[in-house]
Amino acid sequence: MSGHSKWSTIKRAKGAADAKRGQIFTRHAKNIELAAREGGGDPDMNAALASAIENSKADNFPKENIERAIKKGTGELEGQQIEEKIYEGYAPGGVALLIRALTDNPNRTVANVRHILTKNGGKVAESGSVAFQFEKKGVITLADSSEATELAAIEAGAADLEKAGQFLLVKTEATKLMEVRKNLADQNLKIESAELVFEPVNEIKIEDTETARKILNLVEALEEDEDIDSVSANFDIDEELVKS
Repeated sequence: MSGHSKWSTIKRAKGAADAKRGQIFTRHAKNIELAAREGGGDPDMNAALASAIENSKADNFPKENIERAIKKGTGELEGQQIEEKIYEGYAPGGVALLIRALTDNPNRTVANVRHILTKNGGKVAESGSVAFQFEKKGVITLADSSEATELAAIEAGAADLEKAGQFLLVKTEATKLMEVRKNLADQNLKIESAELVFEPVNEIKIEDTETARKILNLVEALEEDEDIDSVSANFDIDEELVKS
């Protein structure tokens, strides 16, 4: 169970079935709005926007909400501007955290992040002290992890594969995410999500049950905040440690 991929991605892939639908929809709207503002409102010319739209559709995000978020991003509709903020921190056990937020109020968000970290045994890190431990990668989550799907993913251009329960994580170079996603879609494979993530360069093996639970509780608390889009962490935990 590694820090970003297996644990977080399974939760994300389950989507609205296991989390508050309103919170998921809010995150989709923010990602679409930000992508439209930074790269324009045409998904054919904006790969980030195309990816954000496809991810939202997987969670049945309404078409009118997609259109509204695009218009807010391009300035056709008024509204508070969404900003991307990256926060760095540490969890128990010396685990590094890279926290991506999408917020219309950075002062509120940084205060919330600091509070959650402190309350759960973590701490805020100085800027730049954590980020170098991660690299941006593309991760495409497929609903099937059979051998046939693995072979199809390799043919589609996957740089690496990882099984996560019934899901298959197809990893790509950041610049190849949409290309590989299209290749997978052309093979009629069910894509749960396709996104750019921060993958840890190296992982810390956590072998103590109490520490493992503290880390997972901290990451979960961060992900429950409405401004937090994703949390990347450089831990590796044996699932047997945290089975209840």
